[in-house]
Order: sequence, then C-alpha cells, then structure tokens
Amino acid sequence: MGFELRDVPGIIAGIALCQLAGIVGMAFTTPAIPTWYAALNKPFFTPPSWVFGPAWILLYTLMGIAVYMVWDSGIERHEVRRALAAFAVQLALNALWSAAFFGMQSPLYGLVVIILLLITLAATTALFYRISKVAAYLLVPYFLWGCFASLLNLFVLLMNP
Repeated sequence: MGFELRDVPGIIAGIALCQLAGIVGMAFTTPAIPTWYAALNKPFFTPPSWVFGPAWILLYTLMGIAVYMVWDSGIERHEVRRALAAFAVQLALNALWSAAFFGMQSPLYGLVVIILLLITLAATTALFYRISKVAAYLLVPYFLWGCFASLLNLFVLLMNP
C-alpha cells in the first residue's frame, strides 16, 4: 500500500470527491434535523446526532483513498473503469439517500435507496477486491455503517406510520 509523494494530489482528489457527495447530502440533511427528524420516533439504538458528522468524514476519507488506489492501478484497464463506474453509482446513491430520506422526508424512499446503495456498494467492494484488496478493505467500514443506517431507516419507517 505504500504511498509516495506523487500520490498525494490523487489521494486528495479522491477524498475531495467523496466529501463533495457528503456536502450534497448535507444540503438536504441539515435543514431537516431540527424540525422533521427531531420529531420522529427513533429506535433506542439511534446514535446521538453529533456522531454522524465525524463518522461520515472518516468514511468518505477511507472511500477517497480506496477510489484513488483503484484509479491509480490503471485507468486504461477495463476492470478498473468498471470498478470506478460502480463506485460512481454508489456515491450518487449515497447522496440520493439524503435527498430521499431527509429532503423528501420519506423513510420509505430512503429505505429503497439505501437497499440499492448496499447492493451497489457490495458489488463495488467485490470489483475493488479484484484490483486492490486494501482498497476493498477500506470500504468495509462504510458497508457496515450502511447496514446499520439501513436498520435505523427501517425502524424509523416502522415507528412512524
């Protein structure tokens, strides 16, 4: 995995791309938290609100490093382009979830999107694994957090008919 100085701009670009998806999602999330989201019934295992920001910053950082590692292994390779396309789809679904859940204030639409996200993320991780095991492993915390977020989303849906 040893990175060199030449890798720094690419790593920064990968991280910035992923953080940008977070910023897009935040545009839908932030206005809804003190109003709609605060009024929802939530399961007992819902983390405090302050946990989500640092968790996502870390996850987007790991994602950015992973996508750079795959890109750096040779964009001219078909398998790399395919893995990056899958990554782009899951990243778009990531931002779309915030728009569906918070923007549309719809736990149902959010659940549909997050299930699609998890399927696409599992495929992305498998594609990354064929190119760089380390890059795939960097996506595992994101996948686990996505599973947890899916469970939260499901419980919010069930608890708020």
